[in-house]
Amino acid sequence: MKKLLLGLAFCASLGGLAACSETPEGEGDAPANAGEVNLYSSRHYDTDLALYDDFTSQTGIKVNRIEADADALIERIQSEGEFSPADILITVDAGRLWRAEEAGVFAPVESDVLEERIPAHLRHPEGLWFGLSTRARIIIYNKAAGKPEGLENYADLADPRFKGDICIRSSSNIYNISLLSSIIAHKGAAEAEKWARGVVANLARPPQGNDTSQIEAVAAGECRISVVNTYYLARYAGGEGADRAIFDAIGVIFPDQDWTGTHVNVSGAGLVKTAPNRENAVKFLEYLTSPSAQRYFADGNNEYPAAQGLKANSAVEQLGSFKPDTLNAAEIGKRQAEAVKIFDRAGWN
Repeated sequence: MKKLLLGLAFCASLGGLAACSETPEGEGDAPANAGEVNLYSSRHYDTDLALYDDFTSQTGIKVNRIEADADALIERIQSEGEFSPADILITVDAGRLWRAEEAGVFAPVESDVLEERIPAHLRHPEGLWFGLSTRARIIIYNKAAGKPEGLENYADLADPRFKGDICIRSSSNIYNISLLSSIIAHKGAAEAEKWARGVVANLARPPQGNDTSQIEAVAAGECRISVVNTYYLARYAGGEGADRAIFDAIGVIFPDQDWTGTHVNVSGAGLVKTAPNRENAVKFLEYLTSPSAQRYFADGNNEYPAAQGLKANSAVEQLGSFKPDTLNAAEIGKRQAEAVKIFDRAGWN
């Protein structure tokens, strides 16, 4: 009875019970969720809807979805327990994938297709989740002020020569937490804290806004340097008029090309351990890494495809080519709590 009630609640959250209660003629004994996959997603991009429709057209499997903040979805799956209707959880950032892993949400998946398509550093070592798309965290600067001399790596952002030059997001932002987590992984906590304190000393203003506001502040000359995700800047590269003017005012640096490579983060998905439609869910994961699905990710939100051998779209390619950091994204997740403590001690609000 509890499982039935939770299933009805899931259908109601999708806008009505009819879609879940109707039984095709001649299939009265079919399982309630036959031909379906239930998706919990924290991605909020319209192009993802076209991707789900494409999966249905190819397989006949209907995609039911609930969208919410990643933490809310993780909590929901936990509260639903063994009766959760969720088959797949999709979320953004290695940190949030790690939170789901720590909450015991995922079950391992063994799939030759997924292992062949997704590079090892963009999937969990035990198959708990798989990267679907990536974005690089890059340094940008105001072209009119000239490329800052000696700024090539993340470490250089802490150099006193850039005092008063940097604007950046809050330390509570998951992208900054993951960046610092990668620095901890490569250099250790002591060096990471030294770096964070150095960046704080170089701030032009208190941390504020999102990546878009950092881009516009740098373009307007309000600050000289910032750190942003590539897909935010690519939106301006693909724009016209004022948007294109903002892009043209920005210079791009892919950090650490002579060392580990530029930090990259992932959107990823995993199989929920209590998935009622496990076979369909694995098919859906494999579809999400197919060339056609990867194009939806690349074109819809200006991200890099996670699958090997596929190119980004033209707007993203305008940013330039680079060597990515191949630190496994799972290692980034493990250091999130330590990164938050370091930010607090460094006074990065």
